[in-house]
Amino acid sequence: MFDVALSSAGAHIALATSSDDKHPPENIIDGNSETFWSTTGMFPQEVVIRFQTLMKITNIHVLSYNIKKLRLEASENEDYSKYDTIAEKKFDETDSQLQQEEIQIGEKTAMCLRLVVESGYDHFICINKVVVSGQAVH
Repeated sequence: MFDVALSSAGAHIALATSSDDKHPPENIIDGNSETFWSTTGMFPQEVVIRFQTLMKITNIHVLSYNIKKLRLEASENEDYSKYDTIAEKKFDETDSQLQQEEIQIGEKTAMCLRLVVESGYDHFICINKVVVSGQAVH
């Protein structure tokens, strides 16, 4: 298993509901926990990570600030309109400290992973890094 969501592994951002030139959504898959994607305020906010090929994924690690509720959805094909919810997580308030959440999802196959931030502890949230443990489906 390795991080299949790294841009260096061929993953890319297929969609994001907000973008800031200084903190674009691509920062969450660059492998650097010092860079981040910041949202523009309203909820829900979402970002879609598209993998290089169909992947079997087992867990997702999210480094973030101010997320209250996150829903994870997967799609097994390139049709961005058909997703299945694979996990929902309420994050603890960390009083401006980095949130580190590991979400076990069993074994799911996915071509795309959608992260939907349903609510936050502030008007703005940021995601520093998303690590998706998995491997290519053969």
